[in-house]
Amino acid sequence: MSYDLQRTSGRTRFAAKGARNATLAGLSRQSGGHNLRNRIFQGVLLVTVSIALIGLAAILIDAFNKGLPRLGFDIVTKSTSANPERAGFKQAIIGTLYLMGLLAVMVVPLGVASAIYLEEYANSRRWYNKIIDINIQNLAAIPAIIYGILVLAFVVRGPIGIGFILFAGAVALTLLVLPTVIIASREAIRAVPPSIRDGSLALGATPWQTTWRQVLPTASPGILTGVILAISRAIGEAAPLLLLGAATFIRFNPSIFEGQYTALPVLIYNYARRAQEGMIPLAAAGVIVMLIMLLLMNSVAIWLRNRYQKKW
Repeated sequence: MSYDLQRTSGRTRFAAKGARNATLAGLSRQSGGHNLRNRIFQGVLLVTVSIALIGLAAILIDAFNKGLPRLGFDIVTKSTSANPERAGFKQAIIGTLYLMGLLAVMVVPLGVASAIYLEEYANSRRWYNKIIDINIQNLAAIPAIIYGILVLAFVVRGPIGIGFILFAGAVALTLLVLPTVIIASREAIRAVPPSIRDGSLALGATPWQTTWRQVLPTASPGILTGVILAISRAIGEAAPLLLLGAATFIRFNPSIFEGQYTALPVLIYNYARRAQEGMIPLAAAGVIVMLIMLLLMNSVAIWLRNRYQKKW
């Protein structure tokens, strides 16, 4: 009987060894196929990213070559002019700062409040919340000109009828970046560890107290980063502003609720399309000014994220 047991054990070990070898051989072949596909996919991604970066670098190099000789503090203080030697971006910079301020005032409470509702209070199983969630993601991909048309139809000339003023342009830009702010704020709130909520509720805090005093302060670095990046995207939009009455040539400082206004991308477009010699370098200098503003805003976003972000 002991001989039979030894023979059975030997067969079992032999069968197990054969099965292990077969499994390892199959995995090796499968791994080799996966590695080949991964290398091909990585190569395609590398080529695609390289093409995009080369195109962006070529545009930036061309802008700096043309704009650096014209760049100076005087283009920030000089007013709009048809003479390239006396032209500047003073009114456009003021209008852009007004738009950024109004945009922040409108988009932050709306975006953060919507994100809080969807993440902390909304029942994701309800059909209307599912529709809201899907539509927010779809609205983030709509072209900017569509929002300009909507504001033109309902705010500028429609039932509200406020006219072609700077506030109308700020409304269009708010609608443009609101889905992005909501999505970024939801991600930041979702990243807050559940233990913080559970601990606060266990100590007797209400859900609103937990959200206001625990969740929002913890998620604030991610929320602020998303807001700043969204505003950075908005200040480069020219199409909705042109549709909503942004002037390509004004000599007076713009106002928020009356009169004409302009912005950096609009004035850059105006200078770039003119035939006078010296206008193209001036437009390129305006591009550099806008890039500096964007870099400053992105730097602030990175600093806020690194300064206040907590690791759990």
